[in-house]
Amino acid sequence: MKKIVEDVGGEGLEKLLGEQVTLFCAVYIYAGKLLGVNDDCVLLGDPKIVYETGEFTDKQWKDAQSLGVAEWYVAKGMVESFGKLK
Repeated sequence: MKKIVEDVGGEGLEKLLGEQVTLFCAVYIYAGKLLGVNDDCVLLGDPKIVYETGEFTDKQWKDAQSLGVAEWYVAKGMVESFGKLK
């Protein structure tokens, strides 16, 4: 039997620490600087909720509204996909 066993650290959300990220979640789209990651949640700096994306190739969101706080936590269980988008 052949098996591939590889321990790759710093992948997924951890790889994006310190970057501007977009989190596509079950209900909302969140955007902000990824400040922290643990088993339960992620911490965004300068957090925004994206209500209208516009074209994904545009540099800015069509309608992204600040949450009015410096930091916001998002439950990892609600995150469907994520990455550096805008």
